[in-house]
Amino acid sequence: MSIQEKGYRKNSWLEITTYGSPQCNTRLIFYSLICIAIAILLLSPVQAAGTKYMAGSPELSAYISGTNEVGPGDAVQLNVVIQNKGVNQFEFIQSSIISPNDLPNTAKFLTVSLDSGSAPVTIKSDPQMLGDLKGSSTTTCVISMKVDPNAPSGSYDLPLTLKYTYLYEADQYGTDAIQYFYRENNETFSLPIKIKPEVKISVLSAEGEHLNAGTEGYINLTVKNIGHENGKNAVIKIVRNDNSPILPTVSSMFIGDFFIDQVINSRFKVSISSDAEDQTYPLDVLVDYENNEGDQVTSVVETIGLPVGKKIDFAIGSTPNTVSPGQKKVVTVQYTNTGGAPAYNVQARISAVDPFTSNDDTAFLGTLAPGQTGEAAFEISVDKTATIKEYALDSEVSYRDALDNPLISDPMKVRIVIVNETSPLGNPLVLTVIAAGVILVGYLIYRKRTSKH
Repeated sequence: MSIQEKGYRKNSWLEITTYGSPQCNTRLIFYSLICIAIAILLLSPVQAAGTKYMAGSPELSAYISGTNEVGPGDAVQLNVVIQNKGVNQFEFIQSSIISPNDLPNTAKFLTVSLDSGSAPVTIKSDPQMLGDLKGSSTTTCVISMKVDPNAPSGSYDLPLTLKYTYLYEADQYGTDAIQYFYRENNETFSLPIKIKPEVKISVLSAEGEHLNAGTEGYINLTVKNIGHENGKNAVIKIVRNDNSPILPTVSSMFIGDFFIDQVINSRFKVSISSDAEDQTYPLDVLVDYENNEGDQVTSVVETIGLPVGKKIDFAIGSTPNTVSPGQKKVVTVQYTNTGGAPAYNVQARISAVDPFTSNDDTAFLGTLAPGQTGEAAFEISVDKTATIKEYALDSEVSYRDALDNPLISDPMKVRIVIVNETSPLGNPLVLTVIAAGVILVGYLIYRKRTSKH
């Protein structure tokens, strides 16, 4: 019997010998093909699709966030916003392409620097590195700037330079290598600022009257508007500078309209701290006014220096007075004005304490100029039981300054020494001489009478 006779068939296109019914053989072939396909997929490497960019680059712009109006003398922090509007216009996606690490529209290693240009400003900040700025992104940097105190009003442009690198081209070699080509680019943008017109003052002269430590006096100022705006309802003010001993008492003066180049004379009252030294101290001068837009504005402060003289002070002569127990005596004390200004209506007073008493403890000395000395006389009584030693009685001087303010000096000490009183009658030699004299006088009288008889 042949093979075909025994029920066997040979599949010529697969060269597979199958047995059984035709339906079973067909299913077997189908399942085998599926298994082979799965094996091929599992064993084959999977390659993801990549992207190649054919066009695109950064497109940067810059502007100031917030107000761009500044005033003369202002110290400003400019918030500069940088925006990248760059897009990648054409791209190809294919499994054999390697995607680049950088995108063409990314501004890499972005550096920002601002220059003053022709504007009357000083840029305080150095160039700043901001890193990478991707497309459709923004970043902000803060730049410090100082406006010239004498800056004319007007609009100015500040040159802002952006320096960056971007991906110009990426060439692929084979399926696993890519070469990058970068380009550097510098772009300059103009940042507009506006310097507002303002009143600016210049103190042409400053003279002080009776400015001594511990007293009150006056300050006469001559002020000029050297700015570029007329001030309305202007008020000139003086303000204490930090810890300066010059303290304004009457600190403001209304002047109304303050026109450009106008000169105003003003007078203010101040007091000087008692701990001030003989030197020059600062004082701030400013103007409050209404500008053309109706806003209340304060001008830039101008600081002036004013000389302050020595405090009015007194010293007592060093020679002590001497008294005895039980004695009433007029003692004299010399008071010298050691300060830097005249003292008016000077009165000296002594404080008598045990063992001293006084019914006349005040003396009027009048006006004492610096360096001048006045002598006061006080009547004091000493207790009979007073101890023999040196005492120091408190004394003070009341006076008035040039503005008729009452003042009192620091306490001083008056030296008084109590000594023993020596009576001539207690000396034996003196008694002997007195007795001899009495005898001699009596003898002479006796001889004269006897000679007549």
